[in-house]
Amino acid sequence: MNGAPAWEAPRTEGPGLRIALFSGNYDCVRDGANQALNRLVDHLLTEEGAAVRVYSPVAAVPAFKSAGDVVPVPSVAIPGRSEYRVALGLPAKVREDIRRFAPNIVHLSAPDWLGRSAQRFAREIGVPVVSSLHTRFETYLDYYGLRLLRAPVEHYLNRFYRGCDRVLAPTEAIAGAFRSQGLDGRVAVWGRGVDRGQFNPGRRSPELRRELGYAPDEIAPLFFGRLVHEKGLAVFAGVIRAARERGYRLRPMIVGEGPARRWFAGQLQDATFLGHLSGERLGMAVASADVLINPSVTEAFGNVNLEAMACGVPVISARVASAEALIAHGSSGLLVEAGAIAAYTDALERLVISRPLRAALGAAAARSALSHDWCQQLSGVASVYRECVQSGRR
Repeated sequence: MNGAPAWEAPRTEGPGLRIALFSGNYDCVRDGANQALNRLVDHLLTEEGAAVRVYSPVAAVPAFKSAGDVVPVPSVAIPGRSEYRVALGLPAKVREDIRRFAPNIVHLSAPDWLGRSAQRFAREIGVPVVSSLHTRFETYLDYYGLRLLRAPVEHYLNRFYRGCDRVLAPTEAIAGAFRSQGLDGRVAVWGRGVDRGQFNPGRRSPELRRELGYAPDEIAPLFFGRLVHEKGLAVFAGVIRAARERGYRLRPMIVGEGPARRWFAGQLQDATFLGHLSGERLGMAVASADVLINPSVTEAFGNVNLEAMACGVPVISARVASAEALIAHGSSGLLVEAGAIAAYTDALERLVISRPLRAALGAAAARSALSHDWCQQLSGVASVYRECVQSGRR
């Protein structure tokens, strides 16, 4: 599906919204899921007149200034991935805080221990539960040698989402999968928007390219995202090696940070690593690349794809539901089989040798991205909340 997802629930007026939002890492890590949740909270507070209280693990030093009031829940750092924290359930003190806040909606953003505990507590106090899907957690197992656990994990996830009154899916394809599992009538689509002031073709900067040492005819393939192995770092590095073996002159541009940076830099020794960027500098960097290569299969919604598209940068992405929701293959980008280095390299070769093709795909991508409006998407979430409050528990 291309363009802005259609909302299944119309906007309705009703009781004042009081939302208790549960997040696994609301401001511990800067990623697409947390950015979307923070945008949602800010919109609810400023545009919808809602009261919002966020319950989440917290870090000693937050990754960014978060929106709304955050109530810390007990948590521990994940060994080897200390930027992520795992909540240890809902202690009595936090439960009492929830009772005092008196929410009329509980929103669960992750099917973790905190989310499951909050789901049970919401049932105890008679509050409807809305959940939103942000990450395909089952896909992580393939990266950590735990493929045998995929079936029981998928069974748990299905049970978790069936225990919710409403489920917000990021794409129509994922919504359809939920419906096929017996959730028809409880599923709506919450897509994502893009900040068109930050991400647009006008942000492309020859000055930045010169500052970074790129020649005018040098192709800059972009990796944009957290530097963790489950984002497909090995595939990206393999594609760059294969393209160079075919004789193409290119130098990758890497935007993002993460624990796998040292490994990634060892694979791409002449790449330009820009680290974490934000604001105008981020928009300039993305727009100044020549093609985004996105090998990740773990996203429920391809935020980096959409942001690159808004900049007029052609995208080569794994053919997964999140990418198919945004990219029309051959028209506004190129989709290839996940993990297929040769197919990625073939697609990259097409773009390297044809400036007109890069320009055509980029222009079509930028036009498509115009339909993804944050205010529309966030207002839709509030409409689902109101409909859920009015209709009560299923």
